[in-house]
Amino acid sequence: MAVLAGAAGTARAQSATPSAAPPPVAPAAPSLRAADAVVAPGGRVRLVVGAGPEGVTLQERAGGSQWRRVLSLRAAVAAQSLTVRAPLSARHVEFRLAIGERRGTVREVRIRPLQLASAGDVNLGDVPGAQIKRHGAAWPWSSVGPTLRAADLAFANLECAVSLRGTPQGKRYTFRGRPSSLRAAATAGGLDVVNLANNHAVDYGRNALLDTLRTARAAGIAAVGAGANAAQAYRPVVVRRLGLRVAFVGFSEILPFEFRAGPGTPGTAWAFPGSVRSSVRSARRQADVVVATFHWGVERATTENFRQRALTRLALASGADAVIGAHPHVLQPVRRVGARRVVAYSLGNFVFGAHSAGTTTTRILTLGLGADGVRTVRSTPAHIVGGRPILGRAAS
Repeated sequence: MAVLAGAAGTARAQSATPSAAPPPVAPAAPSLRAADAVVAPGGRVRLVVGAGPEGVTLQERAGGSQWRRVLSLRAAVAAQSLTVRAPLSARHVEFRLAIGERRGTVREVRIRPLQLASAGDVNLGDVPGAQIKRHGAAWPWSSVGPTLRAADLAFANLECAVSLRGTPQGKRYTFRGRPSSLRAAATAGGLDVVNLANNHAVDYGRNALLDTLRTARAAGIAAVGAGANAAQAYRPVVVRRLGLRVAFVGFSEILPFEFRAGPGTPGTAWAFPGSVRSSVRSARRQADVVVATFHWGVERATTENFRQRALTRLALASGADAVIGAHPHVLQPVRRVGARRVVAYSLGNFVFGAHSAGTTTTRILTLGLGADGVRTVRSTPAHIVGGRPILGRAAS
């Protein structure tokens, strides 16, 4: 009995002795989701972080390099959104959350240049308008549409009014298309942005110009270079794609001078040097990449003139990354300016009633963009038959 009593007493003594507390378990890292699967170099990456405690850090690894801390997060009772910049010189970037020694799920985001496809003059009246009436509004885009839609952004010079009202102004050529044709330019042609700073946007009067702006907006197309007044005409349009803000501004210096916008008058943005400078600078403050488009030059001249070169220098000095021109109705040179800027003096005709030598040769110019400017330049040749651009070179 003594032995049993002793054993019991020992057991009671052991149970009364407090045991060492287990080490604290670090909480799991919050959930992490990348809102964008692909961004451009230097573009903004949007991340969604779940609720979590203090002490959580966001880590980043670019192109297989070492993990590095990007920032520390505050405690959150609900999901929160973060925005960070993608690196300029990697093909992918990975993110994860960490708390203590615990690591969360890795999320990968691919990095590639934003593809901006640009084309020349688009006239939805005249010869193309007659063909559209016969074959349907999508007809002009049957060959080039897939290429334009495959780009991240597509731009062209809209060389006509789009309205069912108005009367022709007193000039030799006046062009007008139907609203359904502009809607098809968005859906079948893939156009995202058009320039209206040209010598045909007001061909059917200022109310027809306002109709053009409304129809473009309703079709999901951003229009630059024209507006209900001068302030709107010169205002940059900023489009967001692949984490980049791309600003467009448009200017014309082709008569009629009367088409220009006034303080309270609808019209186009005239290429006054001071206005070009202030508009491009405004775009630079709002965007990562700036595209300035001009209606300029001499018809059928295959090279630029001194005025085009002067306006290019002004636009680039004011902050433009790319300068894209129209009006000559033929192709003019595409030139690199330094490592990350480019000028295309004229992209010629595109959807247009072209018949003479040189005016039927066209192209789609595709620029690869990053936050540091123009990274790649690619030209896709095309030719015009019956007002419709067809991919490839014309048979000799």
